[in-house]
Amino acid sequence: MTTLRDAIDSAAAVFADAGIDSARYDAEALAAHLAGTDRGRLALLAPPDADFFWRYRDLVAARSARIPLQHLIGTAPFGPVTVQVGPGVFTPRPETEAMLEWALKQAAAQPLSLIVDACTGSGALAIALAHSLPGARVLAVENSQAALDYARRNCAGTSVELIDADVTAPGLLSQFDGRVDLLVSNPPYIPDGAVLDPEVAQHDPAQALFGGPDGMSVIVPLAALAARLLRVGGLVAIEHDDTTSEATVAALLDTGCFQDAAPRTDLAGRPRFVTAVRNGQP
Repeated sequence: MTTLRDAIDSAAAVFADAGIDSARYDAEALAAHLAGTDRGRLALLAPPDADFFWRYRDLVAARSARIPLQHLIGTAPFGPVTVQVGPGVFTPRPETEAMLEWALKQAAAQPLSLIVDACTGSGALAIALAHSLPGARVLAVENSQAALDYARRNCAGTSVELIDADVTAPGLLSQFDGRVDLLVSNPPYIPDGAVLDPEVAQHDPAQALFGGPDGMSVIVPLAALAARLLRVGGLVAIEHDDTTSEATVAALLDTGCFQDAAPRTDLAGRPRFVTAVRNGQP
């Protein structure tokens, strides 16, 4: 008779053969999802029935076909919050939590009353900031209608204000010129033609991934937007491709409106985002 441990061990082996790096975690996460419990409590469960194992086999088959774990579960954790995700919206990654941690450190040193999250996608970063900084006004900008559908559901019951707009549009949010304390963004930044894992290439929307031939087609306008919106001393943080850290620094400095532009790494030590401070130049 198959036990839950046997089923998880088998699923982990299948996932490893399929080239999934997080094989054991995914096997346990799918089992916990089906059981309606946490991964840490799987060992405490009563033996599942036959229907559980049939449904588990279906999920294992889907995951081994490289359907994202988060699509099968329907949610993704991000910092202190969990958001709904699925086809049509970018799945937030743990790597972006480095930007969230940086932003919260800045908030501990100075008030951040008005925050803009450009290219919000599912709303994960905006919601995490609003959750952690309840006194801040958080504006989240997105123009993908599929992503906005998820963001509306995720932002329901929070203080986040969703704005349906293109972050590269001239005059965006002009009513806030010179008033914003922090602008953060995880924009489309992958250079066209990059080779990606199947979970990304086949399931994340291209609009959220690709930033033109050099990956900078959205980052450059974002630098100009930040220069216009931020107050003197205001902060900007923009995520970028591994290969474009220097180009992102240059995009901010080329506006003539920033100082202290600095590349930042994620928890794995990989170049992940760039931060800068708005100077006093008009």
